[in-house]
Amino acid sequence: MARKKKVIDAAIAQANQDKGLLLVLTGNGKGKSSSAFGMVARSLGYGFKVGVAQFLKSRRDTGEEKFLGAQAGVDWQVLGDGFTWDTQDKAADTATAQRGWQVAQAMLRDTSLHLVVLDELTYLLKYGYLEAAQVCADLAARPAMQHVVITGRAAPDCLLELADTVSEINDVKHAYRAGIKAQPGIDL
Repeated sequence: MARKKKVIDAAIAQANQDKGLLLVLTGNGKGKSSSAFGMVARSLGYGFKVGVAQFLKSRRDTGEEKFLGAQAGVDWQVLGDGFTWDTQDKAADTATAQRGWQVAQAMLRDTSLHLVVLDELTYLLKYGYLEAAQVCADLAARPAMQHVVITGRAAPDCLLELADTVSEINDVKHAYRAGIKAQPGIDL
């Protein structure tokens, strides 16, 4: 353990840069949004302001929004019309995504926001509702100390390349496949 401590202490000592991080939480497993909302709670704990843009959900009754959205210092925006398999209207989904991205662009220009969560953004890129090049350019142009967390499956290469941290959440087992519905406080 003494050797391990020495190695870890040396790595910590070399990490001396401050910058706004871009984190991408992707993969098929559960927990991407939950992780992002944990960072919202952490930021609020330090008194920082946070912006949250939820792109696919049209619900306004999730536990995370009920609690975190009611906190001072949080700008919580539900920007979707529901999951794309519910709407079945690509033109409408594209228009909704583009209106939502305008809200996100404003957040990405807001120097008062310490953290911006772009929840389920990857789907809008995967389905071509937004141009990945424009999204990546907007992310690269954000304030230098602003942190951004992007969630969703199948993150495109430009996001992975631009990101400082990428975590892939893998699905090993899920209660849904055993016929168990989404549970309040866990999934909703």
